[in-house]
Amino acid sequence: MAAAASAHPVAAPRVGLLYDERMCAHATPDGEDHPENPERLRAIWRKLNAEGVASRCVVLKAKEAEDKYIAAVHSQSHVKLMKEISSKKYDASRNKIARRFNSIYFNKGSSESAVLAAGSVIDVAEKVAAGELTSAIALVRPPGHHAEHNEAMGFCLFNNVAVAANYLLNERPDLGIKKILIVDWDVHHGNATQKMFYKDPRVLFFSVHRFDYGSFYPSEGDASHCFIGEEAGKGYNINVPWEHGKCGDADYIAAWEHVLLPVTEAFDPDMIMVSAGFDAALGDPLGGCCITPNGYALLLTKLLGFAQGRIVMALEGGYNLRSIANSVFACAKVLLGDKFTFNSPEMQPFESTWRVIQAVRDELKTCWPVLSSKLPHNVSLRIKPSPSELFASSDSESESEDVYEFSGAVESINVIQVADDGISEHLSKMKLDEDNLALKTGSSCSTAEQHPTDSVEVHNNASVVLSKRISDLSLAWRSDLSIIHVWYASFGSNMWKPRFLCYIQGGKAEGMSIPCCGSRDTSSPRGTVWKTVPHRLLFGRSSTPCWGSGGVAFLNPEINYNEQSYVCMYKITLEQFNDILFQENRLVLEDSKDGNVVYPDSPLIGSSEMEFMSTNKAINLEPIKGSWYSNVLYLGNEDGLPILTMTCPSSDIELFKTGELPLVPPSKTYAATLIKGLVEGKQLDPDEAANYISSAAASGL
Repeated sequence: MAAAASAHPVAAPRVGLLYDERMCAHATPDGEDHPENPERLRAIWRKLNAEGVASRCVVLKAKEAEDKYIAAVHSQSHVKLMKEISSKKYDASRNKIARRFNSIYFNKGSSESAVLAAGSVIDVAEKVAAGELTSAIALVRPPGHHAEHNEAMGFCLFNNVAVAANYLLNERPDLGIKKILIVDWDVHHGNATQKMFYKDPRVLFFSVHRFDYGSFYPSEGDASHCFIGEEAGKGYNINVPWEHGKCGDADYIAAWEHVLLPVTEAFDPDMIMVSAGFDAALGDPLGGCCITPNGYALLLTKLLGFAQGRIVMALEGGYNLRSIANSVFACAKVLLGDKFTFNSPEMQPFESTWRVIQAVRDELKTCWPVLSSKLPHNVSLRIKPSPSELFASSDSESESEDVYEFSGAVESINVIQVADDGISEHLSKMKLDEDNLALKTGSSCSTAEQHPTDSVEVHNNASVVLSKRISDLSLAWRSDLSIIHVWYASFGSNMWKPRFLCYIQGGKAEGMSIPCCGSRDTSSPRGTVWKTVPHRLLFGRSSTPCWGSGGVAFLNPEINYNEQSYVCMYKITLEQFNDILFQENRLVLEDSKDGNVVYPDSPLIGSSEMEFMSTNKAINLEPIKGSWYSNVLYLGNEDGLPILTMTCPSSDIELFKTGELPLVPPSKTYAATLIKGLVEGKQLDPDEAANYISSAAASGL
């Protein structure tokens, strides 16, 4: 037997490793700091060389992609602009053009880098498909999965993985690749890849990403689990959208075990392409999640059982140099056949992870019957982290050191010591962490000597920036504010009373895709009044979880007597107004133990804030300054009671003007809701209401 074994040795994997210094020429035009920078590639390359991994791979240089292959997924105009943007004719306008896009920069090396990145993924994918390589890692930049058909976006110029997948399916049918699984484990949703294959059953697209109810980049509603593909592609688009940060190995492994792997087995792909972003790694400054190098190694190991191990990894995000290098190193060792022992001291997914996975399975079970079975019930889960944990920097020195130490756990040994049922065994032993159940948001900002918990700074525009720790006040505030009445002036979907009552009594109205939790005080408004205000109505942002793709309503905080916008005013308590603020800014949590709703334990607007607003006209709420509706405006009085509304801060208006935040017309469903409010409130007839909405959406700022 020994002689026979030695006569027919198992061939070592031929792993391709593509690196080319030319892709480091893409950098910020003036050398300013940026998370997507050339050192990302260099740090990985240094690590792989230092550990002897590069010498064990088939090292490849980059190749430029032909225009026709890029143009198969991008528009001709986009290809032309990206190929010419680094030329002399754009020297004077290059930076201005970059500002037209979302999170993009250009320099004189951008065009070549982009074409090399796309061509490199084509090249390694072709070699793996042809059997020249068993698998491959393409260290490319700029990344690609955000690059849309007709625009650059999110650090991405061309969609490298989509270009390569399309090439194999449509240009090289002789290679026999008829079905491709694209696994996007970048912390951000692969919005562009999803759209490019949304109706194509030859591509199973799986994206696991932070969603945060639609507020995490790219902040588009189609990153939710409800978007599963259309027509022939229905069921072939799978989104696993995390509700918050801090998700780690256990959460991702649970998504693999209970969604990805069962569907992949049924799909039976001929090749797997990984949009390998490492910004969900522990220590990443943008992702806020906690996958270890060991975790990535196990996720990749689970995929090796499909498509005869034909896997192509193309680098996407990842912005902590140490964690991205260690994570790629761990994955390279897996592809080379160096098995490992998976040790995770706390295999505990969040309760929200379990809920998201169940929702994904319910959405897809008619397309994939393998998902019809019930999830295990005897699983202990972690409570969702508090906002103070989520908002804390994930790029601490201690976490970075942890990332470095974890790299040593991937040992060069010969046996995988993770049984097939190992994950289920770990899950069954998980413990419940009840710490930090109370909601706390933000941290204390600069304080005034006379008010240790408050700091008020008056700016030239007469608005007030309030710095207050939300958790500093007792719950007695509710009884105090329940006897104070205000007028809440709604200018968006809340103009329609059935939709507004969702914020008071809970539930959802027609057209809404997710319900509201309601107010602690479910009393109906004591009165309703319509009026106009001298503020500009606009529609911005790309989508919301509730209404899907399309902009939502904001009022320009600045008074403009040439503009008039309709508002429906509801007479409610100041307690109810705070509960609406909480819900609009997604500050309400659900306690998974008993299903109860957990509200912040102190108000955003109290009696003292009302006094400030009566003279200063606005308060920018510093503890929630990153939220969409963090600016409360004082619009005067009605019957002796103050009129309040909530909108975006003035800083967002400047971003809308420059294009850094998009101005987008509302979706048909959202617009119809506004029209219902205007018509039922007897302000306009249906045609007039439609013209009012379309005019506001079409006018520039």
